[in-house]
Amino acid sequence: MSLFLAKRFITLIATLLAASVVIFLALEVLPGNAAQMMMGPDAPQEAVQALSHKLGLDKPAAERYWDWIEGMSRGDLGNSYAYGTPVTELILERLALTIPLAILAMLLTTVLALTAGIYAASRHNRLGDVGMMGLSQFGIAIPNFWFAILLILLFSVNLRWFSAGGFPGWGNGVWPALKSLVLPAVSLAVVQAAILARITRSAVLEVLREDFVRTARAKGLSQRATLWGHVLRNALIPVITVMGLQFAELLAGTIVVENVFYLPGLGRLIFQSISNRDLIVVRDCMMLLAGMVVLVNFVVDLLYAAIDPRIKASDI
Repeated sequence: MSLFLAKRFITLIATLLAASVVIFLALEVLPGNAAQMMMGPDAPQEAVQALSHKLGLDKPAAERYWDWIEGMSRGDLGNSYAYGTPVTELILERLALTIPLAILAMLLTTVLALTAGIYAASRHNRLGDVGMMGLSQFGIAIPNFWFAILLILLFSVNLRWFSAGGFPGWGNGVWPALKSLVLPAVSLAVVQAAILARITRSAVLEVLREDFVRTARAKGLSQRATLWGHVLRNALIPVITVMGLQFAELLAGTIVVENVFYLPGLGRLIFQSISNRDLIVVRDCMMLLAGMVVLVNFVVDLLYAAIDPRIKASDI
């Protein structure tokens, strides 16, 4: 087990280092100058150069990359060019919204997808299966930002059950804050649930053909007990793979939805920082998202080993 964890941890560190190089180089090739953006197009060149020196933008790229890595190792992400505050404070403030939104969307995705996928598989080639897969295909085809607008028109404009946007903050109560995240979470979950439902159906159908399932049914177990007690666990590996990727995508893909609902989350911070050319914030946010994706994949690998010990044994 220790060798299995060591291999996965080394892979995690190597992936993070590679991601940091790619992110830094990608932002290096962008045109423009952050100091020029901050001071305006008509600012004197001497003033722009002085501000560039103050911000460290005139240092060689290798030196700036090392300073960035060293700062991250100490927990110092630097100060935002546009906001003038530590990037750590900005990110933590926005993560207080983005992470609960992603978790809520993932919970909705999991409940909807597992229920729909198992229901469709248990009624293979019958009306329930065809209808559920038709709905899932429709869900895959819907852009989440368009579905978000439809939700606003129905539940905010017409029914007035939810607000059309904004976030009251956790300090004003848990329920008002969660209520403001319901529509964004649903708009994110619909597409993900449609994809996961199809994966779940395929995985469950494959396991249903195994001999041990027929043995369980022959011993008198009901179809429901067989599906949820025996089939689902053996079908979970491909499902968990997709769930891990989807959760990482929910963390990284909230930019559009957060802007539709005017939510002050991490996605909106990235969008505003790109507009302001606040590259230090963009760089740190992208590295954080990359780290979350790698960490989620690491957790998925551990879940593989917990669900199927053969994977751990073969890796050792």
